[in-house]
Amino acid sequence: MNTSPAKVSSAAVSPYDRLASLGIELPPSPPPIANFVTHVREGNLLYLSGQGPREANGHLHSGKVGGGVSINEAYGHAKLTGINLLAVMHEALGDLSKVKRIVKLLGMVNAVPEFADHPQVINGCSDLFVQVFGEAGQHARSAVGFGSLPGNITVEIEAIVSLVD
Repeated sequence: MNTSPAKVSSAAVSPYDRLASLGIELPPSPPPIANFVTHVREGNLLYLSGQGPREANGHLHSGKVGGGVSINEAYGHAKLTGINLLAVMHEALGDLSKVKRIVKLLGMVNAVPEFADHPQVINGCSDLFVQVFGEAGQHARSAVGFGSLPGNITVEIEAIVSLVD
């Protein structure tokens, strides 16, 4: 006889429930800063343009990681960027439950030349996506360093998302 407690299906918990349990409220989707759109849907794939660490009040976190910005601060900036990507997904889809899987992230870190911990920074976004989507939040990823990013922001992240049929 199996006496272990019944497992609650992770599908029963919505991404919004998970966000609430993390104390996260989605901000409005940040507007594009140049001649592009925030997302493009092609079939069952949603391509998200790069987002940065923009607070809901419009403040952008800037600086060089490994210079004046610590790994822990940049991890938080990557998490904030992930929240902004979720806001774009919500705007594009109307419901985050339509996300089948986070397929791929490209994380760019504005870093000093000798900085080598790019993956730890972009984990801020990756960890968030796993917390919000569970196993469907696990993804392929690149985390790379750049000499500069628009507005001198600390991180920029773009994503490819697979959608439920």
